[in-house]
Amino acid sequence: MKIAILDDYQNVALTFADWDSLGAGVEVFTEAFGGPSEVVERLAGFDVVVAMRERTRFPAEVLDRLPDLKLLVSTGRRNAAIDLEAAARNGVVVSATGYLGPPTSEHTWALILATARNLPAEFRSMREGGWQVGVGTMLHGKTLGLLGLGRLGAEAARIGQAFGMAPIAWSQNLTAEKAAEHGVTLVSKDELFARSDVLSIHLVLSDRSRGLVGARELALMKPAAMLVNTSRGPIVEEAALVDALRRKVIGSAALDVYDTEPLPAGHPLRTLDNAVLTPHIGYVSRETYEVFYRDAVEDIAAFQAGSPVRVMG
Repeated sequence: MKIAILDDYQNVALTFADWDSLGAGVEVFTEAFGGPSEVVERLAGFDVVVAMRERTRFPAEVLDRLPDLKLLVSTGRRNAAIDLEAAARNGVVVSATGYLGPPTSEHTWALILATARNLPAEFRSMREGGWQVGVGTMLHGKTLGLLGLGRLGAEAARIGQAFGMAPIAWSQNLTAEKAAEHGVTLVSKDELFARSDVLSIHLVLSDRSRGLVGARELALMKPAAMLVNTSRGPIVEEAALVDALRRKVIGSAALDVYDTEPLPAGHPLRTLDNAVLTPHIGYVSRETYEVFYRDAVEDIAAFQAGSPVRVMG
């Protein structure tokens, strides 16, 4: 059995689990593949592939061309980048792993605080021998808008309340009663964008949420408002966001996710002083990786024994 571990950007996967226990050859790929053809070429001959979240896509055009693939392990509980119907048609079992939510919630607030207090510029100034270069913004007393109030949205609300913020929320199925359970006020979609000083996105990417935040929604926001996205890039129309930031329609954006990942080196978002960017590291923590890779080894061992576990689909 040949096992491929994909997109291990930090080259740490082998340190987080007992891969030797599988008695199989393991190859680690630390760089992102260029596209479907490269995925097929590089993974030819592998029986098992361990995919890190949605970093590498597995549409039908890829799965149909990997005849040796028998097990595809996806870290996390869901993966929109895998065509489960195509996997089933090709006899590929898709297994999931456990997941930890707190690291993403914590990173959301790292981004909010860094943006509110202008930390990237202050860090840079200190390293270059300078001193204060900007004026920060206080969060206490401000309105925290939550686009989505699921598990991560509710945690964001709780932390916002600890900072003295007033949380409001909207999503298509959110009720006033559900919002009240978390001390949050339900508002309309337009109110959410118009009233929020900080608007944080906590939706799952789907056909319904793709492009949900566009030029119209951004135009409703306050000129000093901050947009935060640690969910999925395509929920926000990227070109509209770049334009809004350039024209100062909104004050700033704090982003961990993008339409194309890794974000291209020449992408316009990289040039904007009012955008604080991190490379999709919301879930990247030692504790999360321990869960991901430990469960991945368990998934493979169970498959070897003829009793697959945590099967998706």
